[in-house]
Amino acid sequence: QVPLVESGGGSVQAGGSLRLSCAASGYWDTTYCSMAWFRQAPGQEREGVARIRSVGFTYYADSVKGRFTISQDNTERSMYLQMNDLKPEDSGVYYCAVATGQSCTLHSRYYDRWGQGTQVTVSS
Repeated sequence: QVPLVESGGGSVQAGGSLRLSCAASGYWDTTYCSMAWFRQAPGQEREGVARIRSVGFTYYADSVKGRFTISQDNTERSMYLQMNDLKPEDSGVYYCAVATGQSCTLHSRYYDRWGQGTQVTVSS
């Protein structure tokens, strides 16, 4: 499988910002349904954070609306997640993912390509 490589995680205080990157060159010229960011906190299920379709449509989970921005860069063949006003409950491992099938719904069952994850820790 073609790899997805996340970077940009780290530790910040509440109210701070981080920008995550996902190198996705292997999927850029393919037909995919959606690219997305998920996160998983210890003992919790993996949850969808935001997704972007190849035509530029974006969707956000209610918990991050107005604070997070998902984007793509055609030159860099990468996807990004700008996270502002971070809260302790945003902590977890963040994964980038690609849905290569027919459904773009922001749920982990529809995404079949995953990166290795990057840790985000927000302290109060």
